[in-house]
Amino acid sequence: MADRFRTRLDWSDVRVFAALARHGGLSAAARALAVNHATVARRFANLEKVLGTKLLERRPTGYILTAAGRQALEGATAMEQSAAMLQQVQAAPAVAGMIRVTATPSMAAYVIARLRPLQEMYPALDFEVTTERSRASLPRHQSDIALRLGRPERGGILGRRVAKVGYGYYATAEWRDRLLGGASPVLIGFDEAGAQFPEARWLAERFRGVRIGFRSNYQTGQIAAACAGLGIAMLPHFLAATEPTLARLSLPQKPPDRELWLLTRSDVRSTQPVRIATEYLVELFRRDRALFEGR
Repeated sequence: MADRFRTRLDWSDVRVFAALARHGGLSAAARALAVNHATVARRFANLEKVLGTKLLERRPTGYILTAAGRQALEGATAMEQSAAMLQQVQAAPAVAGMIRVTATPSMAAYVIARLRPLQEMYPALDFEVTTERSRASLPRHQSDIALRLGRPERGGILGRRVAKVGYGYYATAEWRDRLLGGASPVLIGFDEAGAQFPEARWLAERFRGVRIGFRSNYQTGQIAAACAGLGIAMLPHFLAATEPTLARLSLPQKPPDRELWLLTRSDVRSTQPVRIATEYLVELFRRDRALFEGR
């Protein structure tokens, strides 16, 4: 009996039985199911045969449930509810596409190191992260999202301030001891090509006459020089935090903070991949607020 139940129970038979039990007659059940009388009778008879018991008794006023029929109707109702739930479930289409992000080298490294959770949530998303300090890539449609230090100035670009980037002076513990001993600081700065960067201009203005013993056109080079003991670098706190060998020093001039803006083009901001990536990055910077502010 159990083997026969497992192999022959038909959901369509159960559905007909439930309608017949509720409506009490072949005609009413047939109308409710949009089938003919013969189909209702045949499927109900098949279910009683499979279960091996009588589910309904026919009376002059219509069909009534037997004890077994009442138990079966409870099961049929549960099956109907489960079927309705399954019909409401629709497979969500996979979020797919290429997300192109441009950022400064240090910010790009920060983002890349934290992309894995997003990739695990959306395996069909692809990522392209390029490093540059130019602001021209968004208008030329070379990028979908840009992380920039400073408020956007171009039209057609939507911006959102996502973090306050704090700076500090960092060097080896040896340099800290030398300063405590009265030695003059030796700075690490930008080369001639990077002289227009706000950080470079600020250092040149506030530390006139102070020796710059090492120059580089990118901050990752500056942090490498600081770790090598070549001098004192003014670095964003989030970048210096990646090097436990560096100590935070105190110099008379406190470096200014800078605003980090997340920029998108207005023509792609509403697309699902860009929206998902944008929300992820915004939450990422919110979570790491203390890291960026150096607290």
